[in-house]
Amino acid sequence: MEPDRWLGVELRHLAALEAVARLRSFSAAARELGYTQSAVSQQIAQLERVVGVRLVERPGGPRSVDLTDAGELLLRHADAIVAQLAAAQADMAALAEGAAGPLRVGIYQSVGARILPALLRRFREDWPLVDVQVREETEAAELLRLLERGELDLTFADLPLPEGPFESAEVLRDPYVLLVSSRSELAGHVAAPQLRQLSGVPLITWRHLSEPETYLRGRVPDLNVVFRTDDNGTLMGLVAEGLGAAVVPRLVVNPRNTALTALPFGTRIPPRHISIVWHRDRYRSAAAEAFVELARELGEDYVQRVSESSSASAASTSRPRGR
Repeated sequence: MEPDRWLGVELRHLAALEAVARLRSFSAAARELGYTQSAVSQQIAQLERVVGVRLVERPGGPRSVDLTDAGELLLRHADAIVAQLAAAQADMAALAEGAAGPLRVGIYQSVGARILPALLRRFREDWPLVDVQVREETEAAELLRLLERGELDLTFADLPLPEGPFESAEVLRDPYVLLVSSRSELAGHVAAPQLRQLSGVPLITWRHLSEPETYLRGRVPDLNVVFRTDDNGTLMGLVAEGLGAAVVPRLVVNPRNTALTALPFGTRIPPRHISIVWHRDRYRSAAAEAFVELARELGEDYVQRVSESSSASAASTSRPRGR
């Protein structure tokens, strides 16, 4: 049987077959589908011509109609196709309401480790039909290029944004810390030393020239970068082994890693401003708007938790110890 003959199968043919099989009557199927009995009979006949075999036994008179073996076989496929069509109809209605469809989001490593897991879990509870597709890049500049080309719907990025068709909402302000091994002499301090005291200290930083390194140049005499990497895990592993220190945003630091100590700079280094960005000239769905608002909410929660943790740590450090 030539495959292209099957292109003549129409959904109305399969719907008629399903109704006739279920109701075992051409007239009853016609009433349910809103057709005349002759129209239903013609649709079944057309379907039989396309597939090349008889599908329905027509006993005539008042007796019920039955499917042939071929009809039963085709019905199994017809049921799945009609059900899939109904599901597609529901999905399209949800898409029109902004409650379904893909949502493509760009992230970088620290957001992926600290913000994204809770964000996805909470978002999926409220928007179960939205397929969140995550794209990770090491540089926010690449994520913004993807957003501008329409390959992303939203992306996380640092402020200020470059020139472009972008609008954004701030998610959190992420202060910088000096990350040292917990075995380091500095680990007992409550804060990072003065910038000039970092002169000659071995530093581990990112492969691309990052914001903290740019800020430290000219402020730290003899800036001593000994290793560069694009992976946060590698950076933290090297610091944990005492091979250098690192100036990183607090969001990079895993608070459960007891091999590391994060010493705050306070206001001596301006914090990183993390935002979520969208293309101002493209349609933003209700799901995308909800994702932005939830990201902001979780950003505020993260800042509050860090503040409470820092206050508790400072109180513990300043508390006199008994002998």
